[in-house]
Amino acid sequence: MFSEKQILKFAKKRQKSIVFPEASFSNVVMEAAMDLNKKKIVKVILLGDESALVLRYKEKIKGMTIINPKTSDVYEDLVNLLYEKRKEKGLKLEEAKKLALDPIYFGTLLVEAGFADGMVAGAATTSADVIRPALQIIKSKASDEIVSSFMIFYGKGEIFKENGPIFGADISLNVNPSSEQLAQIAKQTAESYKTFVKDEPKIAMLSYSTLGSGKGEQAEKVKTATAILKQKTKFLADGEIQLDAAICPRVSKIKVQSSNILGRANVLIFPDLNSGNICYKAIQYFGQVKTIGPILQNLNKPVNDLSRGATKKDVVLVAAITALQA
Repeated sequence: MFSEKQILKFAKKRQKSIVFPEASFSNVVMEAAMDLNKKKIVKVILLGDESALVLRYKEKIKGMTIINPKTSDVYEDLVNLLYEKRKEKGLKLEEAKKLALDPIYFGTLLVEAGFADGMVAGAATTSADVIRPALQIIKSKASDEIVSSFMIFYGKGEIFKENGPIFGADISLNVNPSSEQLAQIAKQTAESYKTFVKDEPKIAMLSYSTLGSGKGEQAEKVKTATAILKQKTKFLADGEIQLDAAICPRVSKIKVQSSNILGRANVLIFPDLNSGNICYKAIQYFGQVKTIGPILQNLNKPVNDLSRGATKKDVVLVAAITALQA
């Protein structure tokens, strides 16, 4: 059974090092870091001025690694790494020296260089500023596929008893993916589902239309994406399909004559970022459903972007997931 306790237990066994570049300017990140350190869930690396952090938090940060980018022994190595990665894109050495002092860039470079196993940021930084360095430096695992993001929904409600945890994608990254890209997002999210839940993914390619009940360019895009997904993978999938038919067997019987998932979807693929982002936040705030994420997928090494509304618990759980991805 998927649970918070299980995630934290597995992360604790792995003892991965996670860097938190917002330590100096996010209280919620520091609260989470202290909790993670106290319970020994991950090895915590903080970026910031050591004297200032020790003065503020005293014994509470004992056992954590603190790195100041301005005085770090590895600064020059990271500058050279960044320059080599980006010089063909026009980055000058002097520009690399300035960028490497940015805590988000420095943290990303630590992960790429192997000094940390993963990074969690975004509690006080925009998604664009967190994700851009990851795309530039760490890059995608499958170079012919986009990087995407998913959210984990779970709880005690009836739907979770029947369907298990539900993964929703893309919810924070790709604005208007093509049919090919939607199929990639579905494949990546199904693979993530198998990795974390250890169960068979059942994919719903969501739309305002169910198998031709509605017409329009967006419905056709999802229909084509479903065909591509079925051609390239063996995952169970229905699409284009409305949300009620995807997660409710009673509605599925009415709307879908021949279904692969029978109203038991556990992977929901949204047609665009508008629908994905709005839906996940509506579920989060209206539905009293527990969530973890956003979680980035198809990066060579794990970097995860928090919502700026993240709580301490959100940061702890995303850090644990990041440790499991490493």
